[in-house]
Amino acid sequence: MTRKLEVSFNSPQCGWMSIGFKDDAGEFHTTTAHAPHEQALAELMRILTALRDVNSEQNEYPLKWNRDPEEFDFRFVREDGNLLMEIYQYPTDEREMATRELVYSHRGKINDVCEAFAVTFNQLYEDRETDEFEFNWRQAFPYAEFEQFKSKIEPGRNQ
Repeated sequence: MTRKLEVSFNSPQCGWMSIGFKDDAGEFHTTTAHAPHEQALAELMRILTALRDVNSEQNEYPLKWNRDPEEFDFRFVREDGNLLMEIYQYPTDEREMATRELVYSHRGKINDVCEAFAVTFNQLYEDRETDEFEFNWRQAFPYAEFEQFKSKIEPGRNQ
């Protein structure tokens, strides 16, 4: 059985962004930093775009993100039309496998997961000027990746 996923990425403040994931089995909220994994938001969009591509041969995608000093690995695994998303937390930037903890897991349809992310990405995009995204996130909004992602989640596209 798949569960409905809710994704929230709040407006960045001083190089930090609050993010959250929630479904009927649990939830996870944290803050993430813009560095040292400066391309994490863009990479997340690229990963979700690739997951929607039925012709992609890659089925597993890791993503590094940090909170400082804690670090996170997001793991996305495509299984037919479903997606397993796991979030692991490391207590330091050393990323020792023995110290990591699974802090959140969600399994759902690829379309549903991507649409949940689309809601929050669209909100970040719409509010980018008001929230001074580039100043507060300390880097540019990932426009190209956002446009690619949007093109893959339009109704009737792939998966």
